[in-house]
This record gives sequence, structure tokens and C-alpha cells, in this order.
Amino acid sequence: MDLSYARASNVASTGHPMDEISYLVGPVVYPWRGKLLSTYAQLLAGGARVAGPFSNINGVVELGHVHYPAMAFGGGVEYRLSPSFGFRLGVDYLRTHFYNPAGAIRGQNDFRVVNSIVYYPGMPSNRRRH
Repeated sequence: MDLSYARASNVASTGHPMDEISYLVGPVVYPWRGKLLSTYAQLLAGGARVAGPFSNINGVVELGHVHYPAMAFGGGVEYRLSPSFGFRLGVDYLRTHFYNPAGAIRGQNDFRVVNSIVYYPGMPSNRRRH
């Protein structure tokens, strides 16, 4: 599961912010898995809400938001911090949607650098048992 939020405070000097919230789920595979360091690849699908300013065909800045399906794929490295937690650093291709200058909703392609804390459900804690 991947939940992310990104914000730009002043897009194209319009004085208006732009933000993106995405919620994605999908499989993760580990091509190489070591004791502390592993590589991963993922394919995620879900949705995204993108909101902010856009210039229409007449050059007038308008505000809008689009809530559409989204997808991401990519990979990176994962470092195990404990039996229950890890840290990831990766790069993903993210596909969302927003308005073009004609006011039509069109696909939007971006790359994102992601760092995250990973929780491994069902893994034992570090407590000793007597």
C-alpha cells in the first residue's frame, strides 16, 4: 500500500499552490534479498487527486481539481532496520491526470523519488521470550 502527498506552494508564479494525493496498492517483488539489504520492484494501481492552477487556451489562470485513476511502477533498495521495520529508497514512474490548456483532462507523467518506512506485518518483535 502506498499513500503519498506532494505540494508545490507557488506554481509557475501564479501565487496558487498545487497538490497531489495518491493512494495505490499492488504487488512488490524482491529480485535479490539479503539479510539487511534487498532490492524491490513494484506495480501499483489506485487513484489520485490533483488540484491547482492551470492556464486555459486564452492564457487565463484557472483553478481546478481532478480525481482519477492512477498507477505507478518502479523499484529501489530496502534496508531492514529490525525484524518488523525497514527503510526504502526508490524511484517510480507515476501516471495521474490533470487539465491541459484546452480544459480537457489528460494524462500526466512524472517520476518521483520515494523514501518510506516499511512495516512487515506478522514479523516477530525483538523481545526475548523466557
